[in-house]
Amino acid sequence: MQLVDLSKPGEKKKVLAAAALGLGAIIVLWWALFGFGDNTRPTRTTASATPPPRNTQTTSRPQQQAPVAEVQSLANFAPVEYMQSSYNAPEPKRNIFSYYEPPPAPVKAPSTPTPVPEVPPPLLLASVSPSNVYARTADFKLEAAGDKFTPAVRIFVDGRELPTTYKSPQQLSTTISASLISAPGTRSIVVRTPDNRLWSNALPVQVAAPPVPNYNYVGIISPQNRVTDTALVQDKNNKNILTVYRGDILSGRFRVTSISEKELVLTDTSLKIKHTIAMSESDRAAGGPLTRPTPRVDAEDDEP
Repeated sequence: MQLVDLSKPGEKKKVLAAAALGLGAIIVLWWALFGFGDNTRPTRTTASATPPPRNTQTTSRPQQQAPVAEVQSLANFAPVEYMQSSYNAPEPKRNIFSYYEPPPAPVKAPSTPTPVPEVPPPLLLASVSPSNVYARTADFKLEAAGDKFTPAVRIFVDGRELPTTYKSPQQLSTTISASLISAPGTRSIVVRTPDNRLWSNALPVQVAAPPVPNYNYVGIISPQNRVTDTALVQDKNNKNILTVYRGDILSGRFRVTSISEKELVLTDTSLKIKHTIAMSESDRAAGGPLTRPTPRVDAEDDEP
């Protein structure tokens, strides 16, 4: 029985392919078993039932490695050197609403100066007489009483030296001029030497405003012969109209010394001070009967 028919074209290819496969299988098997020119064969590891004996030298290795572990553990506690890296922050942008305000100036606490004891004056000014006067009066004599006065001391009024009369170590005198008391106020009196080596304490002299007449000059009545003028004054307290003549005294102290169409002059009989009262402008401009001569009026009981 013929297995292969080589006369067919396909059968010949099959035979050649089978031969090639068989040859390849033989070559692979040969390489696996014997190799190609190398005597080394691949070793096969087989698992044995009994484990290989341990080496006695391996048991001592942990004891030899202990110092290394100790050294490594000490190395963990070594100081760490930290090198800080430089960091440059970006410059902030300028805020136009922010401006520099200077701090307030420190306020110094008020210090109280240490009081210096005053040196007592070597001279004593005990009193002055008179101690109260009226302004606009005439010159008057001032007496100063005290102690330890000398002929070299003078009386000073508001720092102005006055001619002084030395009477005794306890008394001095001087004359106060009217110009020094022309206005109300207080005048300081001191007794001292011109070189200020000897001085006294200061005493005041009160200069009061003089009393003034409490009247208004409202009109004048002049007769045709111009012999005696009559002034019409109004009392400011009760508004009464009074008729006065030259020489009359008002309120018990003010004498009528002059009457004119512009002013009325009264003199204080006690202080010898003149007071001028101008006529009221309303009455002067009106030209009423108070400023015109008054005609004579016949009595009602006169017969024709």
